[in-house]
Amino acid sequence: MPFAQLVIGPPGAGKSTYCDGMHQFLTAIDRKCAVVNLDPANDKTSYPCALDIRDLVSLEEVMEQEELGPNGGVMYALEELQENFEWLDEGLKELSDSYILFDCPGQVELFTHHNTMPNLFHRLEKIGYRVRLRSLLHVCLRLTANS
Repeated sequence: MPFAQLVIGPPGAGKSTYCDGMHQFLTAIDRKCAVVNLDPANDKTSYPCALDIRDLVSLEEVMEQEELGPNGGVMYALEELQENFEWLDEGLKELSDSYILFDCPGQVELFTHHNTMPNLFHRLEKIGYRVRLRSLLHVCLRLTANS
């Protein structure tokens, strides 16, 4: 049974940096690892993408054709992934012996106002993945002269 981490969090929380670091660590200890980029707006990954949603759908084209802004474009792209889940399923079959890290988009509305991401998570479980959620937060610490 394959294992996966779904890395979520707000924009700037370090999701891609975490995926890159985990990929480096797991590779260093001789554990097969693959990173799947599910963020169509993430066009500068520091890790090697085993699968990239941008190969399925172009955010720029979606925004232009559908007259959507960035957040609407990301939502549309993830709906395309949901409709074309077999693309992801086939790609994951080729990575069946790897620990999978899913680098997810940071738009909170994808989890609070939209079912695409939760549906994706459930479908991964249905195809046999043991899925763990890694939620990253960007914490600001305010220091004052009196503290």
